[in-house]
Order: sequence, then structure tokens, then C-alpha cells
Amino acid sequence: MQPVLEIYAPGGFDLWPVAEIEPFGFLPLSGELSAAEIGTAVMRIASCNDIDPDDDLGGPRRPPRPADPLGSSLHGLLTFETLFAAGGLRVADESASITFLPGCCDGLEDWRDWHRLVDGGDLLGFGHDPVSPLAERFGDTVRLTVNAEQSDSPMIKLSVTELRHLLAGAERDMVDFLSLTADWARRNLPPGYRDPVTAALARVLDLPAPVVPPEQ
Repeated sequence: MQPVLEIYAPGGFDLWPVAEIEPFGFLPLSGELSAAEIGTAVMRIASCNDIDPDDDLGGPRRPPRPADPLGSSLHGLLTFETLFAAGGLRVADESASITFLPGCCDGLEDWRDWHRLVDGGDLLGFGHDPVSPLAERFGDTVRLTVNAEQSDSPMIKLSVTELRHLLAGAERDMVDFLSLTADWARRNLPPGYRDPVTAALARVLDLPAPVVPPEQ
């Protein structure tokens, strides 16, 4: 199980270095990412929340978008109360060559919903027609259906205990990723943005912000 971000092509992005990653693929988040891959992840999460304040629907009014390119790019990430990150948790059964991918209705910010399934829930849906990933619990067994729209869809079966271990590992990956982003922010962002961006990324992942030692 890996926490992953769905990645689009950067399209001329030049505010900080980013990695060349195949568009419409998934970038696993962990403590093993390069600086350019972290830059890609931050760019993608910022773009997921890059919505003009004038488009706020029913939520608290946000301040106007700054004119400078960096402030404009990060504005949604730093001002939205509820943040979104395209992606989710990817599960692979390598022995059977089956991969359970996040669906169109999934977001990495909702990863803790998996704990509801483990703790007694019976169903989690992550998408809709034409591809509907589905996680179901039956007693002590969890069944991950790659596409519930297909009667013969590939499926991963595992125990609730196994899923608990997988979730703990995915959380460690996200904690390690956040630790890297704190250092990345110090190296790539102006002082006024470093702590707010790090804190916003922690909010996206619903985890405590990493403790960053003061600069010497």
C-alpha cells in the first residue's frame, strides 16, 4: 500500500525545480523522493487547490489572489479551509499482478476513511462508472475490487490485520514525506512561505506538521 498523487504534466511550470514524470500517472509519496520529485508533489497539491476566490461557493470568503506568480500559485493551498489532493492509497498484489488504484471520487486527504473500514465499516466506494474501485469488509476479510462495474473484475483479498499493517506503513510514508517537504521548503521558498506551505501540506494529509529546527 502506497500513498500516491495523480500527476499531470507541469506545462511550463518554473517556480521551482520539478521532475519529469509521466502525465496521468501516480507519484508515490515517501521519504525516498528526490528534491525534484518533492517539487512535483508540492506543485500538484497546490494546483489541486488553485481556484480563484471569486469561485468560492458557499464557503468563507478568501482574500484576493496575489499578483506575484509564487503567491498566486500557492494562494489556494494557503487560504482554503478544506484542501484536496488528487490520488489516494494504491494497493498492489504483485504475486497476482493486480493493482487497486484510487478512483475519480478519491482524494489523498480522505485516506483515514480506510480506518473506518477496518474498524467496522462494510464498504468504501472510490469512483463511479466507468471505473468504480470498491473496498468491502466481510468479517475478518477485506475485498478490494478494481472495478465494481465489471462482474469479472480483478480483486485483492486480505485480512483486516494485514490491512492495519498496510495502513500503518502508508502513514509512515506520509510522515517521512512531510519531513522531506519541510527541508525542501527551506531550500526552495522565501521565508514567508516556508512554514505556511509545510503546515498546509500536513493539513492535506491530516497529519501533524513536522517540527522544523530554527535556521542557524
